[in-house]
Amino acid sequence: MQLLDAMEKQSINFDKLCSFESYENVWSHYGYKRDINDMIKQEFSRIKGTTYLDHAGAALYPESLVREFCQDISRNIYGNPHSHNPSSRLTHDTLERVRYRILQHFNTTPDEYTVIFTSGCTAALKLVAESFPWRPPTATESASQFCYLTDNHTSVVGMRQVTSALGVVSLPVSFEDIETRAKCVPQTEDVSFKTPHLFCYPAQSNFSGRKYPLRYIRGIQARQLYPACDRQGRWFVLLDAASFASCSPLDLQEYAADFVPISFYKIFGFPTGLGALLVQNETAALLRRAYFGGGTASAYLAGENYYVPTPSIANRFEDGTIPFLDIIALNHAFDALYTLTGGMDKIQLHTFGLARHSYMLLSSLCHGNGAPVAQMYSDSEFESPNTQGAILNFNLMDSHGQMIGYSQVDKLASLFNIHIRTGCFCNTGACQRFLGITNDEVKNNLQAGHVCGDNIDLVDGRPTGSVRVSFGYMSTFQDCQNFLKFVVDCFVEKPVKVDGEKLGRMKWSTSFKCYSQYGLTMPTDEITEHIGDFEHIGDIEHSSIDPVDLAVNEKRVKSITKEGQSNGIAHILTNIYIYPIKSCAAFEVTNWPVGPHGLLHDRGWMVVNGNGICLNQKREPRLCLIHPRIYLPSNTLLLQVAGMNTICVPMESDSEPLNSHRVCQSKVCGDRVQTMDCGDEAASWLSDFLGQPCRLIRQSPDFIRKMKEGHEKVEEVSASTLSLVNEGQYLMINRASVDLLQRHIMRRQEPSDDHFPLDTEQLISRFRANLVISGKKPFEEDDWSHFIIGNTHFQVAGCCGRCQMIGVDQTTGAKTKEPLLSLSAYRKGKVTFGVYLVHQSLENSNATLCVGSSVISEMS
Repeated sequence: MQLLDAMEKQSINFDKLCSFESYENVWSHYGYKRDINDMIKQEFSRIKGTTYLDHAGAALYPESLVREFCQDISRNIYGNPHSHNPSSRLTHDTLERVRYRILQHFNTTPDEYTVIFTSGCTAALKLVAESFPWRPPTATESASQFCYLTDNHTSVVGMRQVTSALGVVSLPVSFEDIETRAKCVPQTEDVSFKTPHLFCYPAQSNFSGRKYPLRYIRGIQARQLYPACDRQGRWFVLLDAASFASCSPLDLQEYAADFVPISFYKIFGFPTGLGALLVQNETAALLRRAYFGGGTASAYLAGENYYVPTPSIANRFEDGTIPFLDIIALNHAFDALYTLTGGMDKIQLHTFGLARHSYMLLSSLCHGNGAPVAQMYSDSEFESPNTQGAILNFNLMDSHGQMIGYSQVDKLASLFNIHIRTGCFCNTGACQRFLGITNDEVKNNLQAGHVCGDNIDLVDGRPTGSVRVSFGYMSTFQDCQNFLKFVVDCFVEKPVKVDGEKLGRMKWSTSFKCYSQYGLTMPTDEITEHIGDFEHIGDIEHSSIDPVDLAVNEKRVKSITKEGQSNGIAHILTNIYIYPIKSCAAFEVTNWPVGPHGLLHDRGWMVVNGNGICLNQKREPRLCLIHPRIYLPSNTLLLQVAGMNTICVPMESDSEPLNSHRVCQSKVCGDRVQTMDCGDEAASWLSDFLGQPCRLIRQSPDFIRKMKEGHEKVEEVSASTLSLVNEGQYLMINRASVDLLQRHIMRRQEPSDDHFPLDTEQLISRFRANLVISGKKPFEEDDWSHFIIGNTHFQVAGCCGRCQMIGVDQTTGAKTKEPLLSLSAYRKGKVTFGVYLVHQSLENSNATLCVGSSVISEMS
């Protein structure tokens, strides 16, 4: 123990600490019988270069699943199962086989459970809410109760909207109350009380990965656990298994819940839009159905209120023709899953090991000053796969203990091609508990403009959500390494340190419990060996400037700016760039007319893929190699790429009728815009270069796109109209700010680096600004509210997050880590940097901007 204390928060070689050798020392359940790398190469080749860590959102499907399914439906004729011809009988028999396989997967039989197919887990929950035999209050009995754990998915909590209309009492329950308020023995039942009640809880929290005890099922049904012990009647249990079933085995023989909703894409990845409700046959007989549709009736009369339901429980609740081809795909999904992994037991051990390794290192990681890097949201320290699933939930913090917004983490992760999920994950109850968000704060955040799914990650410095990393059966140790290295590179002040005492304690306790449980052998000297590693290896290989000093310098610069400036100081407009095609190369000009949307023709066109989705440099970095040039006298747009013939695209006048080109709908930054296709020649040229079907489209001339609300500094420009830009008519950047960043990059880079540091002009090109200004001080523009160029008035609408584009070399299309790493260090995890959304005053929409013009700034 003294050794652990002595090594607490010491500098480490992080690469060695998160090596596979270190992993194997304490957890040997990695992979399956076949080599996992071979499996990835053969079945998941499409994810090469991608670190996919959102398996709790959707699993990834293996290629053999889709291949075998396509061959199946290509060889066979599957007809409507409601008919009786040979093709329909084949469908019917195949569907019955799939139902059996589903029950077999959960270790039960058709004698005990029925599979009711739905469009997903949410539809299964809705079905229960609408058909459960709720009872309103009577003179002798109270109403049914709908009780649910507060750590439940939105779709479970939403059932109360159905029940409340029926006079049913809704009772949210915390997990602490279930056992602390339990009775010592099962409660005797008064046969005169038949009121049905329903208790819902998740087998696994989709927020934290906590696995709730499956013994709660019997405890509630026997009225021993709270709240069943306090209420007479018959208690039923709904076990939400959507998150749990993706990586864990569920035995319904041992844990016989009344209702078990699942979603198959969370297990197999394909097909989507398909789920099921597994319901005990005895319980299903009590369900009531108001609506009847095709296939649900034994007989009915059109002219009289007469209806007899089919005796088949499944047919009674499956309205119309079910998606039989998707259900047939499940046959091949089960084949693939068991062939590749051997079963859910092995998947559980594999995924838990990856999650546990990531948790141990991330929760022990410290900045150079010893401050923790992550705030973990977990009820355990990942001691056992019986109590914890393959989910990590956390927020990152800077060296001063300030939270880093989850959207900033998400944007940076995307640049590194790491796919995670952020927000509250449709689980407000867990989010409130772990983050300490009160009910009033939720309401106040809504009034402040924050809604579920947006990017408002901090309100008054407090997080509104978090970051979730989740593993699946095809996840690899390399995924762990990529994720941990990303955190270290982008968010940790160097030298990297570790809380040795905490790491040692977790390694010992977790390893002991897990290894003894599964009969494994654990090296007894494991902890001593790794603590020795901390002592002798030294600092991590990365070298950087001290972000603490950077933060001090930033504050000092701002202080000087505010004290030394006064309204009316003049600067110079040094560069004007327009970007005719969204996400393609810049077109530099010395003077250019201003139009109603900003610089004339800026972001007037965009490239879309074969499905009509806008391409950007995040998806296709080679767009920057396409050089558009506009020639106003001839009203033409030229497209140029090295090694290809230049093509000319006519720029139709605003008076040209829309029917001369195909009109289509597209989306830009969440806005639906009306666009026009630019023809087959441009489409063929772009498709040849990008290697995928593409088309060039432009904004319809008579379409008006308004600016979004929400920017704090916007006043009179709310009526501004936009082209195909993301948010602002213009992007403005200050050369002095870029110069400061460039110096920090040079200080971060080792003398032995085999690459040249970015110069100021290269950095400016990364930010893709329209207006480049020669400021006197770095970041003085932080306090600008307005400025004037020549006779044109502009208003600053706020800072723009340029995180994604700056990782793409605008001359080669290659993705690089700089200036992102230096920018993240300077801004303490935030990736906004001196690029500002700017809008022109409406009366200046016919002016001309010229390089060399004076810029007069006005302070806010």
